[in-house]
Amino acid sequence: MSVLLVAPPFAPTPPNAESHWVRGNDDDSAVADQGSAPLALLPTGNDVVLMVPGHAISWHHLVVPPGGMASGRLRPVLEGLLEDRLLDDAADTHFAVQPGAKAGAAIWIAVCNRAALRAAVDAVEATGRRVVRIVPEFAPQPEGAPPLLFATGESQSPQLTVCDASGVLTLPLTSLHLQAVLQSPIDTMVVTGEPAVAAQAEELLGVQLPIVQRAQRWLQAARGPWDLAQFDLASSNRARAGKKLAAWWQELRHAPQWRAARWGVVLLILAQLIGLNAWAWKERRALEAKREAVRNVLTRTFPSVKLVVDAPVQMAREVAMLRQATGGTAASDLEPMLAALGSALPAGRVPTAIDFSGGQLRLRGLRLSQAELTQVSGQLVPRGYQARSEGDLLLVQAEAAR
Repeated sequence: MSVLLVAPPFAPTPPNAESHWVRGNDDDSAVADQGSAPLALLPTGNDVVLMVPGHAISWHHLVVPPGGMASGRLRPVLEGLLEDRLLDDAADTHFAVQPGAKAGAAIWIAVCNRAALRAAVDAVEATGRRVVRIVPEFAPQPEGAPPLLFATGESQSPQLTVCDASGVLTLPLTSLHLQAVLQSPIDTMVVTGEPAVAAQAEELLGVQLPIVQRAQRWLQAARGPWDLAQFDLASSNRARAGKKLAAWWQELRHAPQWRAARWGVVLLILAQLIGLNAWAWKERRALEAKREAVRNVLTRTFPSVKLVVDAPVQMAREVAMLRQATGGTAASDLEPMLAALGSALPAGRVPTAIDFSGGQLRLRGLRLSQAELTQVSGQLVPRGYQARSEGDLLLVQAEAAR
């Protein structure tokens, strides 16, 4: 999709003043459409290239000292270099540096009124559009390129503009100013004229001029390398992207062509909510079924249990009581623990004292080395016991008890 080129008036104007606009074809090689309208009534499209008229820009050729191109230092350096050349205060001007500029080499600096440029950008973006570039109507030519001569304006106020390696010069189309404009032979220049002033320019210059519409000339200027959106204007790129996203969101929410998509998203969300609730209900039912099975095992195995509060805990308690009543032993009792320890201790190691309480066996006087302790612990683990030393004590307890 081609970008919309807009040339707003750079002078105090009413809010509904008309701006000229041009839209190119797919590759911007030819004019697809053009016209003038208030900014709020511009053709559809969010991306805008802003055109700054030639009379609003002054051009300055200077050399930036080494280190002056560093980020954060360039603008103060330019203010110091241009302070004596500017009519306005340096703080009130906007600077744009030539593309590909390097410190220590002569470069071109475009200067225009900061407030006017900011007002133009804000006015365009207030309509929900995004200014992607700011381009000058005329710009200096690089070294070695042929000079460009434009005859522009209306028949009552024709102008000649020359763009060459020495800058940009615009003067009224009169014989008085002709010599000042023509610094190079006319046959070495690329000369074009707008329809309204072409006849006057041909009579004055003595050559036949190719006719180029203003809209086509603007498209050619937009294809140039210059972008005046630098410094504080360049820092607003993120904000512009945010505005574009907000505009897209508003269109998505309210535009009729997105109604089907909006209903599709609502139905998708509802389907997800219903599916999640159905899955959660199924999981709850499965968990409740498992709990009920555990309760049934407890009540069938021990009919004396009438009230089930915590089935696993009650089951363990009932099993312990049954073992005690029948004289059975558990892994945490003293006899099984001594039997397991007797088979794991090194030969000839006999404790001098034994204490057993709370399912923990304490033995004193074994004096096991670290290697022997590791060996004993390794043999007890498969039998369900843990062993560790605390000073001259060897502590043994069942895994479940631990």
